[in-house]
Amino acid sequence: MVADFAELRRKMVDNQIRTVDVTDLSVLEAFLTVSREDFVSEDMKVLSYLDTDIVLFPVQDGVPARYLMKPASLAKLLQLAAVKSSDVVLDIGANSGYCAALLAKLAGSVIALESNKSLFERALEALERNQYDNVVVVHGPLEQGYAVEGPYDVIFIEGSVDFIPQGIFDQMKDCGRLVVVEGYGNAAVAQIYIKEDGIISARRAFNLAVKPIPCFLKTPGFVF
Repeated sequence: MVADFAELRRKMVDNQIRTVDVTDLSVLEAFLTVSREDFVSEDMKVLSYLDTDIVLFPVQDGVPARYLMKPASLAKLLQLAAVKSSDVVLDIGANSGYCAALLAKLAGSVIALESNKSLFERALEALERNQYDNVVVVHGPLEQGYAVEGPYDVIFIEGSVDFIPQGIFDQMKDCGRLVVVEGYGNAAVAQIYIKEDGIISARRAFNLAVKPIPCFLKTPGFVF
């Protein structure tokens, strides 16, 4: 049986996303129109609309796994970011490009930054094939951001972190926003940082458990 992906998208929005108080019509429309199945491996397409994180890159030669964030969590964070059609967005940890495709529906332009070469190539291929012409996919270290195209109206970090380098804060425009999840598991918190007159303030939004981005985790120190 061939999966009806359009129907699966509708059910994802109705049963997963609307139920967590995501009401922004532009965010809902983006999830209804972006083909999530195009951003996972062939064997995972039929599972791409499940309410779960999907492995995009398994643990390999000491390189940690990377995940496609489950729809409800991603939708809540995108609603928090309040992306406008004129915004320039930096998507850090773009994975296979799904979030960048959603952002492309919301923003004026998107820089999708990915450090994993395999995921970078998958994102580049999927976004080009689906003609997301306002997205530029960049291969580079995530913790450095991408100052070349900055500053940005919105910086969106796709995963939980222990810390945010000052260099990434420096890439925010005045009146810009940075959305990220800080911490581990169910105790992790979605935060929005706002820059006003050069001063950055943080606001706690809600608890949210998402998979971490390895390069933003503190290395455990030696304990006697």
